[in-house]
Amino acid sequence: MANTNETANLCGLNRKDFQATVNGKKTDLYILKNRKGYEVAISNYGGAICAIMVPDKDGKVANVIQGHANIEQLTSGNEPYLSTLIGRWGNRICKGQFTLNGKDYQLALNDGPNHLHGGAKGFNAKVWDARQMGPRSLALHRISSYGEEGFTGELDVTVEFTFTDQNELVIEYLATTNKKTIVNLTHHAFFSLAGTADPTPGIEDQICEINADFYLPTDATAIPTGEILKVEGSPFDFRTPKPFGQDIEADNEQIKFGHGFDHNYVLNKKEEGELSFAAKLTEPKSGRTMEVYTTEPGLQLYTGNFLNGYKGANGCTFPRRSAVCFEAQHFPDSPNRPYFPSVVLNPGQRYKQKTVYRFGVAE
Repeated sequence: MANTNETANLCGLNRKDFQATVNGKKTDLYILKNRKGYEVAISNYGGAICAIMVPDKDGKVANVIQGHANIEQLTSGNEPYLSTLIGRWGNRICKGQFTLNGKDYQLALNDGPNHLHGGAKGFNAKVWDARQMGPRSLALHRISSYGEEGFTGELDVTVEFTFTDQNELVIEYLATTNKKTIVNLTHHAFFSLAGTADPTPGIEDQICEINADFYLPTDATAIPTGEILKVEGSPFDFRTPKPFGQDIEADNEQIKFGHGFDHNYVLNKKEEGELSFAAKLTEPKSGRTMEVYTTEPGLQLYTGNFLNGYKGANGCTFPRRSAVCFEAQHFPDSPNRPYFPSVVLNPGQRYKQKTVYRFGVAE
């Protein structure tokens, strides 16, 4: 690629900084650019989104996602899930144990007593085969081998990122297996709609709406208790838009367990698997908005409660509660809760998921 293009990216990231060989596979940075000239930058290491460049109400463009600056940060940073793909299992499984077809499975325990986000070396720490299909679309593919991180079955996974001319980042997931298994894929994007900076501003004033009448309370280790509770009358009610700061320090056991919001919402759906409105975020100063649409039954809201100020792309720093994650997924610990929507994938079936992050400005 000609040198002029290397530094002409809106995001200020240099492809060379992401080019390396990791476990015998080449890593790179792929720039998706829509017809309006806005950008999304994605690495094939962990499917990490390193930049999303979109305008505010005055047309000022900034990066609205927390991303890494280079391949070294990506492979050895202290936040391994920062804006990466998550698999084979998004969120937690109690004690890393589940039973399938009468056989017991034990997964890695990498979050206290529980399994989190696919284990010690999940999809976030793998080099994916990448194919850029024109200026606006990137397909990542890998085969997760039988027994990887303790999971059964060989899983063939494709994740396609498209950045539309409407400033929508569309993520589509497709997976098949050769043996009955469980699967729950998501993307752990850390959104900072004010724009990343040094330091990145807090999210307390951002206004959130979530299309959910129910949420899943957890125990002290973030595993669902099994109850499905109404949000009504609780700090978890975002059916009417409100700023995070209103209830993020509420005197509430669940808020204390999560050190803020870190809970799964049961999205309101007319029919299973429909692509429907899940959430909206509005950043009052910049006027930026982000709407989330998904086919998934659940949405994990995480308010960056454990961010600790480390450095990322363009010298920006990411303090506590400077980002919001909307992880579209099946419910945590689903394999152990038969009344939660099923996460079982059989040979001959296709796992499909579509999630859309639409960026705009407030009217």
